[in-house]
Amino acid sequence: MRREKMAGGVGIGAGAGTSSSMGLNLLLLLAMVTTNILSLYHLSSSHRLFSSPPSLPLSSDDHQPPEHLLRQLHTIRATISHLSHLHSHPSHASSSSSTPPPPSELVLLSHLSPISSACASHSTLLRQYMNYTPFSTCPSSSSSLAESLLLRGCHPLPRRRCFSLTPTSNPATLSKLQDPNLFSVRVRSTLDLSITQLLRLAQVSRAAPINLALDVAGGSGSLAAALRRASNTTVLTTTLNLGHPFSESAASHGLITLHSPLQARFPVQDGVVDLVRTGHAVNRWIPVPVLEFMVYDVDRVLRPGGLLWIDHFFCKGVDMDSVYKPILNRMGYRIIKWTVGDKTDAGGVKNRDLYLTALLQKPLAR
Repeated sequence: MRREKMAGGVGIGAGAGTSSSMGLNLLLLLAMVTTNILSLYHLSSSHRLFSSPPSLPLSSDDHQPPEHLLRQLHTIRATISHLSHLHSHPSHASSSSSTPPPPSELVLLSHLSPISSACASHSTLLRQYMNYTPFSTCPSSSSSLAESLLLRGCHPLPRRRCFSLTPTSNPATLSKLQDPNLFSVRVRSTLDLSITQLLRLAQVSRAAPINLALDVAGGSGSLAAALRRASNTTVLTTTLNLGHPFSESAASHGLITLHSPLQARFPVQDGVVDLVRTGHAVNRWIPVPVLEFMVYDVDRVLRPGGLLWIDHFFCKGVDMDSVYKPILNRMGYRIIKWTVGDKTDAGGVKNRDLYLTALLQKPLAR
């Protein structure tokens, strides 16, 4: 009797294991069949779409499968992948995720202040940036990590409780960047706009001084410093170091430096700036939607009658009239200066680039 009970127990255990395995196989089979049915439905729908009469042109939305169908396909495929993993590695079914928990400082800050949603898309960089010892010196890699996050849209950056390292720049490099003649403001061609010309045009068009200016992608700040010296203007400049002490140089000129990427909203109140200048970093390498959002943020911070100075913007010649000129025309600004010329360096000749220098005035009313 004892042997029969033991054998019966083993049989029950084996039967339970077999039943569990069969249930998993059936669920996997059901998911695969459902996926095939939905895929056939999608293919047949696509066939009907593409075989429609030429007299009825299709919109771009008609070529896309329904969003709910895409979600179902994604969910089913994820389920199949998960079930296949369980089937091949049943011992890993109850294992915890290998993703490390977020740093405690990041968790604390998330309860006190909002964090940009783009930061979550770059969790590895964010963990490295927030992985530090509170109340001590910040890691030496802080600056490069911060700008890597800024360039990926993680802005504003999370705050931290650590002491920043004092920047140590090569004196020769910093001295060169501080040289006021590095970016000459002398007129060499019709594309150049000197500070004297700018102030004269501003006086004629606005009949008011330039008290506050914003220099977008101002680099070392030499040109903005010339404006400050000539007219006692307060100049804000947005800049990233990118391996060079641009922020230190701009600050040494008496400029207010804003550590902000081009895709971020300007940390300036509406309608308070008299002049916005865009530097050479604002060019065709910026995606068109980012550039368009930036232009309208310029409009937001400018006073009525304020000036937008586009300084040596370069792009492909074929895109000047078809892409960039319409963006600026839609703003409805008055054209004070508009000059287009060839970009004659090796890269400009190779890419058939053009330069645009323009001075535009925001309408007094809309």
